[in-house]
Amino acid sequence: MYQEMRSLHDAVSRVETKLDGLRDDYKEVKDDLGDHETRIRALERGRWPLPTIGVLAGLAGAATGIVALLR
Repeated sequence: MYQEMRSLHDAVSRVETKLDGLRDDYKEVKDDLGDHETRIRALERGRWPLPTIGVLAGLAGAATGIVALLR
């Protein structure tokens, strides 16, 4: 009986050790996720002028075409 209890204790200890390792890995992944989220948001903020520039260039081209047709 004692041997079985000792074996069960050892098994629980191994599971506890593995769970602690998983918790530490989860913390690392969570930190990496936060860092990636911050970087992606910064890239998105820096990218907003590109579509606006495209629209303005299109409008300028359309205006130039209309002016050329009217002359």
